[in-house]
Amino acid sequence: MTIEEIKKILPHRYPFLLVDRVLEVDETSIKAYKNVSANEEFFNGHFPGQPIMPGVLQVEALAQAGAIMLMTQQVEDPQETLMVFTGISKCKFRKQVVPGDQLILEVELGSKKRNFVTMTGKATVDGKVACELEASAALVPRENV
Repeated sequence: MTIEEIKKILPHRYPFLLVDRVLEVDETSIKAYKNVSANEEFFNGHFPGQPIMPGVLQVEALAQAGAIMLMTQQVEDPQETLMVFTGISKCKFRKQVVPGDQLILEVELGSKKRNFVTMTGKATVDGKVACELEASAALVPRENV
């Protein structure tokens, strides 16, 4: 899935669109990536002279990957639905993500009951875990957000 196809599914836009390409997606999992560029605006302040991608943005990138999976595989009308976080647990940051890295995003669906879902996510760089988490989310009508 290209960036233009992703933009048809997610409402996010620059500078907050954090998935560049989807490599694989099926009903219960997705593999995507974010190319981490030295030109990212957040590097201006995080941290000058030692740029590190904020952990919260790694979490958001995993959430966006999970939303793409749900919108393309689990939702009847993605244009009328949003996925919103309801919880994050067991989140660990294990490796710094820096300019030039390619952040591989892997998310698996845990459970889905009506419009509530649980997922596990892992973000890696060069095969090493940078961030891992468990998350819960709700699928809500777009007009309610």
